[in-house]
Amino acid sequence: MRRTTRRARLVAVAGLAAAIAGAGVAGTAGAGGDPVTLTFQSLAFQEATVEATESIVAAWNEANPDVQVEIRQGNWDNVNDELVTQFAGGNAPDIIHYESAGIAPFASQGYLADLTGLLSDETTSDVSEDVWATVTTPEGAVVAAPTLMQSYVVFANTDAFEAAGVEVPTGETLTWDDFQALASSLTTDDHAGLGWGLRSPTATIMNLALGFGGDFFTTDGDETTFEASDAELEVPSRIHAMAYEDGSLDQLSLTLGGSDALAGFTAGDYAMFVGGNFYAQTLTTEAPDFAWVVLPPLAGTEGANQSANPQTLSVSAESEYIEQAAAFIDFWMGADNLAALAQGDSLIPATTEARDAVAEATDGENGWDVILGSGDLLVAAPFQSVLEYPQWNSEAATPAFQEYFADSITVEELASQLTSGWEDVAG
Repeated sequence: MRRTTRRARLVAVAGLAAAIAGAGVAGTAGAGGDPVTLTFQSLAFQEATVEATESIVAAWNEANPDVQVEIRQGNWDNVNDELVTQFAGGNAPDIIHYESAGIAPFASQGYLADLTGLLSDETTSDVSEDVWATVTTPEGAVVAAPTLMQSYVVFANTDAFEAAGVEVPTGETLTWDDFQALASSLTTDDHAGLGWGLRSPTATIMNLALGFGGDFFTTDGDETTFEASDAELEVPSRIHAMAYEDGSLDQLSLTLGGSDALAGFTAGDYAMFVGGNFYAQTLTTEAPDFAWVVLPPLAGTEGANQSANPQTLSVSAESEYIEQAAAFIDFWMGADNLAALAQGDSLIPATTEARDAVAEATDGENGWDVILGSGDLLVAAPFQSVLEYPQWNSEAATPAFQEYFADSITVEELASQLTSGWEDVAG
């Protein structure tokens, strides 16, 4: 597979210069006429994404001398704990980079500003209603702008497919039945057909369960009910069957994190690997000679929908410059800007215009055709509006799924643990 060039990956950054002329905002200087300084806590870590972030901020600062943005580097591993401390201490950054599932508790406590009416019509109209729903509170406040998204996709080693005489599937979607049959046909005495890093399994299950109508949570007003029925358990049951019944899924890979399982994929331990679409960036940059494609999105009985859990930019409610911070976010949402960021992380831009820009820049190579197409299948999921979800995830769901994938409990015991765990958390 031909690699996307660095120029193509960052072609959108080149468009920043053209955007500067229109980037000005009617900012308000600080006391004594000094420029306003906005602190921006960024979580970008890939080299290309850091470069794009710095370019966007530089373009903004050049066009807005009275409203300057200063980057503070954050870390995905501890951002939640850091924000808890910052909000409690009254020193949160003006502009906050996180994700929709993570900001819900902060929004419920009043820490995030309502951006309703502060973002341009161009921005608001280019993001789907489903994606906006992930950053809108039950009271109707828009507490963030959605920027980049991910889906879970199937990566395939094309050389392994050819060696096994198995045709690489095409089409709009790939049914779970066909996916399982593929894994079985690619399994040999030495290697399983599929590897799947599920050391942290809950997010994956919650996303893919939507394809079978598995919602887990139903919220009606202030009341949330939980259910772990056949629809919710279909995906974990299929994964378990592949690992312990037909042997088409490498059991060891279930205990690994995604990056470690990806290493097994590139080493030839299995012909397919399931993971977030952002792993395309790792394959492109770190395994340039490895032949791979992204297969069509996995579809259950209800389709190929997955949860939209976008990265977000929010404004602290305690910021003295909420309107200026919102103006910067609006600039950040420009198509050229989101396209540059998306290419750096191999993520899906939240706006249609930015997705079109990425498609043009990459010509669909390195999995981009399927990755961008999956963005149209991302919807708001019930669990995203459940404030207790993070606690249930860490205290109940993750250990229960891990036990099940280790073949230590039955599916009935899994359902029981998930349910009792929710009851404990919900009180």
